[in-house]
Amino acid sequence: MSLLLESIAKHVSLSAQEQERVLALTENRQYSPKTIVLKEGEICTHSFFVTKGILRNYTIDENGMEHVVSFACPGWWIADMYSYLSQRPGNSFIEVNEEAEVLLLSKENQEVLYAEVPKMERFFRILIENSLVANQQRLMDNMSFTAEARYDKFTKKYTALIYSLPQKQIASYIGVTPEFFSKMKARLLKK
Repeated sequence: MSLLLESIAKHVSLSAQEQERVLALTENRQYSPKTIVLKEGEICTHSFFVTKGILRNYTIDENGMEHVVSFACPGWWIADMYSYLSQRPGNSFIEVNEEAEVLLLSKENQEVLYAEVPKMERFFRILIENSLVANQQRLMDNMSFTAEARYDKFTKKYTALIYSLPQKQIASYIGVTPEFFSKMKARLLKK
């Protein structure tokens, strides 16, 4: 069973025929590290389900600083949700961190799935609800937790990725500069 079907099975039960239809409406792609699969200003026409590798979603501010919004490792979805849902130009980038294989699901094919496999609408509703909760929690954490506490939460959420991600991307995700992050990690190691 593919990783995608395993992910879906955690939330809804599909028949063999429905599973085949889901797979038929996705497109398998492989990407090299540093490939930018979505640029700021483009319309996000696909969501990406990661089967191998790591992708990240980030923005760049007026000073050229990157701000990591999210990471996606195998079994996770990633997209510029504003752009994907509104079909308007987005304000973020999606980049491949390391050799990756993904399944692409176009917005058009997602709508086909909703019509032909109604359980998939429930599946995506659950994912969007979980994402909304996680984003709200991250926002609250950024307002009320120390950098050390945010890093601790990050290490628990992305345990498998800690050693695969560049330190500057982890720093960006938790909202600190690479220099501060380096000093903070040195302090934590002394404890």
